[in-house]
Amino acid sequence: MARIKVKAALESKPGEEILVKGWVRAFRSKRFIALNDGSCLANLQVVVDFESFDEALLKKVAIGAAVSIVGKLVESQGKGQSIEVEAIEIEVLGEADPEEIQKTILQPKKHSLELLREQAHLRFRTNTFGAVFRIRHAMAYAIHKYFNDNGFFYLHSPILTASDAEGAGEMFRASTLDSQNPPTTEQGGVDFSEDFFGKETNLTVSGQLEAELGAMALGQVYTFGPTFRAENSNTSRHLAEFWMIEPEIAFGDLNDDMDLSEDFLKYLIRYALDNCKEDVEFLDAREQKEDAQKPTAERNELSLMERMEFVVANDFQRISYTEAIRILENSKPYKKKKFKFPVSWGVDLASEHERFLVEKHFKKPVIIFDYPKEIKSFYMRNNDDGKTVAAMDVLFPGIGEIIGGSQREERLTELKQKMKDFNIEEEGLWWYLDTRKFGTAPHAGFGLGFERLVMFVSGMTNIRDVIPFPRTPKNVEF
Repeated sequence: MARIKVKAALESKPGEEILVKGWVRAFRSKRFIALNDGSCLANLQVVVDFESFDEALLKKVAIGAAVSIVGKLVESQGKGQSIEVEAIEIEVLGEADPEEIQKTILQPKKHSLELLREQAHLRFRTNTFGAVFRIRHAMAYAIHKYFNDNGFFYLHSPILTASDAEGAGEMFRASTLDSQNPPTTEQGGVDFSEDFFGKETNLTVSGQLEAELGAMALGQVYTFGPTFRAENSNTSRHLAEFWMIEPEIAFGDLNDDMDLSEDFLKYLIRYALDNCKEDVEFLDAREQKEDAQKPTAERNELSLMERMEFVVANDFQRISYTEAIRILENSKPYKKKKFKFPVSWGVDLASEHERFLVEKHFKKPVIIFDYPKEIKSFYMRNNDDGKTVAAMDVLFPGIGEIIGGSQREERLTELKQKMKDFNIEEEGLWWYLDTRKFGTAPHAGFGLGFERLVMFVSGMTNIRDVIPFPRTPKNVEF
């Protein structure tokens, strides 16, 4: 008999004999097994006739055990489910020691997210993280579907690179040299010419520069892969390893970039609402329960599903950076000195400023464009005013910045000058400059941090809880 998953069993009609396999969530009164195999949030109830099975076997059917069950689907006589399985055969595939279970998060009681992170190898089996990672999968699928349906080509950008796309220098080195006794130059520095690639090599911080090369031939491309930042930050919004989606469009300007980002985000959130309803509703209820225990000032003004509908239903407000600063300087929090971070033209906006614009002032998603050139990356196109660049950030409720993008500097002379201003050597990026020599054209793109998207659609407030195995300073467990 072929196994069917719990999700399919719950959608089947009474009368069928089926084979299911999964893990025991509960075994109540030695009669009712709650079985879950990860295919959905709900458990399948299996009814056990105690006298029909060996007592020694049933003792092994403990919380956490893996079991295989053959049974008949029948209409449920109890509350909480419409269908259940009358067990005919039970096989314990993997036992779970009840005493050891008591030391883990598999014991059926509420656990803190901190404890769940410490046992990340087991947290997938909880309702919360089962829901989060099913949603994460659905978002990854929706991203590929959106781009495929809109004529983009998936480009696999390299993980190992000799260039720093952002110019921040916060990169992880990749080397095969002896860490205890590396070869040295006459000046006493490490001689990277002896390394595997013959030069200093790092883990990538972005696939954007390579995506630009692809767009200059294929028209529309996107990358979707892991990126790495050696930033010593322990905030709830930062990881050392995370995933980025970076589309690039040839013959596009900043307006095209903003149009794409808005359409893309609305599509993804609508996909989650339509295809992850059970999991989103569960996480929504979880958040509301958590909110009820917080002071009023710390509660979410909108529920998870309301925030998602809020994004889908509203046209994004588009304002210049200069206008955003003016609004902030005229705001009550600024005048009453409630902002923690300064507000003035030329400073980068903090999360509190971004969330004020979205949640308090406009009450809709916001796209801010034309930022001061000093606070943005070297590859962003200079505007004619000489002060700003054609950059844009998309701001969401509860998250702040979720997308950052720009029109790229396609003019060779201007790009060379910007690299000089940012102390970036031309030699290392000769290939990037070459694309400005052979059929250069306006082009634009953006980066979406995948984990920030998953945070938004799951309602989780710590980025460590939306990636299977978080990498943060002093933490590379699992």
